[in-house]
This record gives sequence, structure tokens and C-alpha cells, in this order.
Amino acid sequence: MKNVKWFSLIAAFFLMGCANQGNSSNSWAYPPMAIPLQPSIQQEVQIARLNQLLTRKDVSQNVRAQMFAERGRFLDSVGLADLARLDYERSLKLNPAQSEVFNVLGVYFTQMSDYDSAFDAFDSSLELDPNNQYAERNRAIALYYAGRNPLALQDMTSNYEKDTSDPYRALWLYYIQREDNAEQATADLKQRYQQKGEQWGWDLVGMTLGELSENEVLESVAMTTQNNVELAQKLTEVYFYLAKNYQYKGDYSNAIALYKLSISLNVYEFSEHRYAFLELGRIFKSIQAERAEEAPKDNQDQDNKANETQEGEPTPQQESNNQQLQTYQAPKLSA
Repeated sequence: MKNVKWFSLIAAFFLMGCANQGNSSNSWAYPPMAIPLQPSIQQEVQIARLNQLLTRKDVSQNVRAQMFAERGRFLDSVGLADLARLDYERSLKLNPAQSEVFNVLGVYFTQMSDYDSAFDAFDSSLELDPNNQYAERNRAIALYYAGRNPLALQDMTSNYEKDTSDPYRALWLYYIQREDNAEQATADLKQRYQQKGEQWGWDLVGMTLGELSENEVLESVAMTTQNNVELAQKLTEVYFYLAKNYQYKGDYSNAIALYKLSISLNVYEFSEHRYAFLELGRIFKSIQAERAEEAPKDNQDQDNKANETQEGEPTPQQESNNQQLQTYQAPKLSA
């Protein structure tokens, strides 16, 4: 009964949001939304419990390192990223042999555009655990945002080949390939999509390729979601990858709006939430670059118009001189 009640609510919520405008199948009056995630009582209790345990002096160094790492994870899940990063760094000082903690730190540094620190963290993670596929993927993404595409492609290709059923690896490989050859990247992604599995993430790949419309993907979200947390998580992903589509089309206004929607749901631990900030920064840089290119042209046009005015029309000084010549009368000689 509870599931039926939730399904009715989410269906009504979806239909209210996806009211189409005109005949377009990819437009809506109001985008479907979930209630933004808020810290739960369990998360707050766990943070308070760890705060108390960390004050004890009879805790061994390794256990204290685990406590710092665990508290960092809870702090990250409620959006306290800087405090979480400090806890991860404290944990590594006590026990440097933690591959996953280095991996998480690398993601933080990537989000801050501190790519050198991110590479050091990912390298340390992979040195401790060469089989850490998350660290390999995250290093590829960091290389992509840092503009080191050949190395990013090498890492992401290796990561995808280790699990070809993962739709998110397929998407990020597509984004990296697209930087060099958009047509080939699209052809390769279509081939991967034909071999897709049952994971919901393949709907995102279909949306990226245009095989599925935006409304079809959003309807799939509505029909397969069981609670608000799951809805927020899926919409965070949908809006991020949909924003990437609009960004590639040069439709920056819609891309910016969708990235902000992805951020607004407060799914802090999702990579899509983190990287949406980086994408917004890239868009603003692109807009600034376009304006910088247009500025010399506008100045040149103004100079040309000014020159034309000077050549075709007399200057104010010339008009004043002409008036003086026209009104000048010779003085009368006295008799």
C-alpha cells in the first residue's frame, strides 16, 4: 500500500512537471524535481558519535585513522566538503596506506581545479591498489578537465575495457573521445549502446545519442523510482548529462539552468553534483572568450563608422570655419 501511494505521488509530480510546451517532445513548463536532500537524523547521530569517540585517548592510531575517514564520509554526505577533506587528510597522516581515501581526496582536488594535487592523490591511490578502478576513472576525468586529452583517453579506455557493461564509463569515454573527433566518438558510443545491458544508466546513453527523448528518460525515472532519495539521485544524473548535450550544442542558457538543477538536489556524494561546478566554470570561460573575440571586431566597426563620418561629413571645426567665412563682411572705408 505504501509503494502504491508513493507511485501515485511521483506519477502526479512527474506529470505536473512535464507539461509540454507546444508540439516539442523535449520541452516542459516546469522541470521535474525531487525534494532536495537534507541531513538525516542517522547522519547527524553518526557524526556526533564519532566526535565523542575521537576525544578518547585510549584509541589506537589505526582505529583513529578509520574514525577520521568515516567522519569525513558522513561530513561529505551532508555537504561539508572542506571539513570532510580535513578529516581525510588527518586520516592519511595516521595511516597513509589507504587507497580509497587518496581517491576521494583526488576528486576534491579535481573539483577545486587543483589538478596537480589531484594527480598526486590518484597516483598514490593506484600505487597502493593498482586494481582501484574508481581511482583510474577519476584520474581520467581529472585529466579531461585539465586539458590533457591523450592521457585521459588512455586511462578511460583502459577503465572502460575492464567493465564494458558500465554505462557511465561509456559516457565519459565518449566525452573524452569527442574532444578530438566528435563523429568517431558518436559512432563508437552507438556501437556500445547496441550492446547495452539492463542498467538504468544506459537510458542516459540513449538520451545522449538521441535514441531516447528527454521526456522518455524522465518518464522512466518516474516509473522506476521508489522514494525521494532515489528520485533526487537519478534527476541529478539526468540533468547533468542533459546539460552536457545542450552545452555541446552551444545552448549555454539551457545548459547552465540544467547544471544548476543538478546541483540543487544536494546529492553531494555523486560525481555529477561535483563536476557540475566545473562545467559551469567552463561555460563561463567559453562565454568570456567569445566576448573577447567579438570586442576587437566591435571596436573596428566603430572606428570604420567614425572614419566614414569624417570623410563624408565636415567636422565641427570645419563647419565653424565655413560659417565664419560666410558671415564675414569687409569693413567700410571711411570717406
